[in-house]
Amino acid sequence: MIQVSDVSLRFGDRKLFEDVNIKFNPGNCYGLIGANGAGKSTFLKILSGEIEAQTGHVSMGSGERLAVLKQDHFEYEEYEVLKVVIMGHTRLYEVMQEKDAIYMKEDFSDEDGMRAAELEGEFAELNGWEAESESAILLKGLGINEELHTKQMSELTGGEKVKVLLAQALFGKPDVLLLDEPTNHLDIQAIQWLEDFLINFENTVIVVSHDRHFLNKVCTHIADLDFGKLQVYVGNYDFWYESSQLALKMAQDQNKKKEEKIKELQAFVARFSANASKSKQATSRKKSLEKISLDDIKPSSRRYPYVQFKPEREIGNDVLRVEGLTKTIDGVKVLNNVNFILNKEDKIALVGANEIAKTTLFKILAGEMEPDSGTFKWGVTTTQAYFPNENSKYFEGNEPSLVDWLRQYSPEDESETFLRGFLGRMLFSGEEVMKKPSVLSGGEKVRCMLSKMMLSGSNVLLLDEPTNHLDLESITALNNGLINFKGAMIFASHDHQFIQTIANRIIEITEDGVIDKEMTYDEFLEMKASMKA
Repeated sequence: MIQVSDVSLRFGDRKLFEDVNIKFNPGNCYGLIGANGAGKSTFLKILSGEIEAQTGHVSMGSGERLAVLKQDHFEYEEYEVLKVVIMGHTRLYEVMQEKDAIYMKEDFSDEDGMRAAELEGEFAELNGWEAESESAILLKGLGINEELHTKQMSELTGGEKVKVLLAQALFGKPDVLLLDEPTNHLDIQAIQWLEDFLINFENTVIVVSHDRHFLNKVCTHIADLDFGKLQVYVGNYDFWYESSQLALKMAQDQNKKKEEKIKELQAFVARFSANASKSKQATSRKKSLEKISLDDIKPSSRRYPYVQFKPEREIGNDVLRVEGLTKTIDGVKVLNNVNFILNKEDKIALVGANEIAKTTLFKILAGEMEPDSGTFKWGVTTTQAYFPNENSKYFEGNEPSLVDWLRQYSPEDESETFLRGFLGRMLFSGEEVMKKPSVLSGGEKVRCMLSKMMLSGSNVLLLDEPTNHLDLESITALNNGLINFKGAMIFASHDHQFIQTIANRIIEITEDGVIDKEMTYDEFLEMKASMKA
């Protein structure tokens, strides 16, 4: 349990949050959401004690322990992996260090013996005898094999270090667990393992994540940081999103009867209450949901970009044929005899562990790279728009403003008023359209690239990790825009819900070619799991 009382924080004239009063209870997982800059990570730092609020205080139950996912991946370079995990329980690690130091003494005194006995008792109470085996289980679950457990952190890759720090946070069953973007850099198997771990975790979890599928799987509550306040709602992210949009519609249209909206909310409640992420929470959560009224759901201040891809011409039956594509980069064969046909109604998700392989295929299909062997041919009715994984070269020109930047990709007859309006729908309002392209943030560059693609009127989209750098609102808008797109598409993403809701076909790039299946992403993962069993 962790209690927040009258907490406020300002940076200069900007209010992040004010008079926050909330109690995070055991057995629940709270998804902390809010627009970029709302203060989510800052709020977690206040909860952990890393920074102090200007007013109010944070308290925990007597003797309770809090664990935090560390963000500095180079903090423990000279330490053994297994020890880094155990360091997640500070007191246990201190006891182990002091105990080992005493036993190393050559002149072991009676006082040392008494102190060692005290430490042995505390060590047993802290479940120290199980520490190494618990650490190993956590590491193995996250995909860190046994041969790495005795290595130094400096010998691990960046992705492996992330997993070790996550195991450190999970170690020793903390009473309160704070996780800031825990799925970043994790593979599908590690994410699934973490989801199962948190679903069965009996204490308090507070998590910040841009992964909607993850929030839906693990969260029993959503803590929404908006208007400088923190409001907690029962249910997962999808329930919060749909009900908040419903409340917004009601607020915007006062002419419709409230009873009609209440019926819609009740339909949401019936659907979501049957989908509890923690089985033992299902009954109480269902009762809580049934008590919700529209007055309990506040319209959000968040802005969603307008994402809509409209093909200028209908696509024909002959779209794309790929035959025997092979490519070696730096002595490593990343594509090996890749064959597939893209049909007019296909929305293909490219998956696979090799990120370079997927990006290489996109570059070849977009004409930015030549294959070593093999061919590909676009149909005569097709026009392609490409979203690259790395977009910095598109913003290296001397265009003085975003309006001028976008003008070079728009039809000649489009006016400045049109371009300003278009950028406004992509959340560049007022004087923001006069920004220099070179100073844009990662998320702003992505929105600009999506604007470029929308103006092209293409009937085939190639998208390499388009959700990178986007906030939840922009991801949701892009997700919906691609669901509604009336053309063919090949895309890659690490966002589970993004793939599941868009793709009707999955192509996995392997060392030996491709695995090509017409099915949803969840069905594909089930198939892969059954093959391993």
